[in-house]
Amino acid sequence: MGTRRQFVKRSTLGMAGLGTSFLFPMELLASIRRTVSPNDKIQVGLIGCKGMGFSDLSSLLQNSEVEVVALCDVDENVLREKTDDLEKGGIKKPKWYTDYRKMLEDKDIDIVIIGTPDHWHCLQLTDAIDAGKDVYCEKPIANSVAESEAMLAKVNSSDRMVQIGQWQRSEPHFVDAISYVHSGKLGQIRLVKAWAYQGWMQSVPVLPNSSVPSGVDYAMWLGPAQSRPFNENRFHFNFRWFWDYAGGLMTDWGVHMIDYALFGMKASDPKSVMAMGGKFAYPGDAAETPDTLQTIYDFGDFSLLWEHATGIDGGNYGRNHGVAFIGNNGTLVLDRGGWEVIPEHDRPHWSKDLGPKVEPVPLQKGIGQGLGLHTKNFLEAVKTRDASILKAPIKVGYDAAVVSHLGNVAYKTGERLFWDAENKKFNNPKADALLMNEYHNGWKFPKMG
Repeated sequence: MGTRRQFVKRSTLGMAGLGTSFLFPMELLASIRRTVSPNDKIQVGLIGCKGMGFSDLSSLLQNSEVEVVALCDVDENVLREKTDDLEKGGIKKPKWYTDYRKMLEDKDIDIVIIGTPDHWHCLQLTDAIDAGKDVYCEKPIANSVAESEAMLAKVNSSDRMVQIGQWQRSEPHFVDAISYVHSGKLGQIRLVKAWAYQGWMQSVPVLPNSSVPSGVDYAMWLGPAQSRPFNENRFHFNFRWFWDYAGGLMTDWGVHMIDYALFGMKASDPKSVMAMGGKFAYPGDAAETPDTLQTIYDFGDFSLLWEHATGIDGGNYGRNHGVAFIGNNGTLVLDRGGWEVIPEHDRPHWSKDLGPKVEPVPLQKGIGQGLGLHTKNFLEAVKTRDASILKAPIKVGYDAAVVSHLGNVAYKTGERLFWDAENKKFNNPKADALLMNEYHNGWKFPKMG
């Protein structure tokens, strides 16, 4: 069977390559958790218990001082399933909620994990801050530029610890790769490519509307999104491909990859953006967001190219996802499996030296520790009350989300847009109208600050 460490390492690496959630075998929890004094316990409530929300909770529970006291989900079937999973790990049944606001009233909760669809993140994070909770929030932080602004302002005006789930910031080989980029060895970097080619993604078949499944509070699931009849396609995982709730692959995978592009280049605000693409693979399916997209950002002294495609695995450099920093001396290619440096060679008519301009670096493999290190870093910030040690504070989430959403706005308008970062607007009124998402069903956009 091998050791627990080997098991976690293998499983995490495998799932990282597939882009799926990190799964932890609940049966192992009981064997690794130790008795902790009640005074040392950190009590957690989870909002949105499926997918990455539960993965985040599972990662936190590997630290014995963490105790889950509440689960909140609009689907009672999910609450039941995840409670059963926790009990396998020796975790007693937490309190159940369907309305997150009721959960936030619980004074015993120290930390809130937000694992809901994107259209809920802004309200839930700002409300959690107002309730005095520290927050671990899944990416992308928001479903619009305006929501990103509101969340940044709210966190910055508080003393709460907020970590965004861009866990690659804690993954050792990602950190090592960026240290190499920052060393200057690549020379002038003119172009950065970031991409996600997701061959596993099939067409989303058109399905008729149906009755709401038993145990689901559908009105609460919709929240501030436009009221529509229930459709299975818009529920749980596939919500990502509908504009009401998310931004497609541009914000789903794009946030992760673009974050590291920005990190490597020490950049945040593009001068302009343009995008082209569409539903080329599955033109007649139910999804709204493009299955094929190329987005070009001008940062003044370099360009950033984002690409995504569903149903195709043949991405750049033979990798189905990644970031490439293309410099005069060589190219560094990075993904969840590892990083390498491909050198440029001098040209005969430029130099007599036919050697490489930078020494090649063979593949430096990742070891799949990112999520565990990320949640541990968050816990350390919570315990020390030192936000400066957070690996993915709100500004990191903000920058990646804004750049990704600007790309989607450019796609929707079909025009090259020039971005005024100081005033948070484009040179185009039609594009400016897409920076904020309208709230429905009696929900109000949160106040800034």
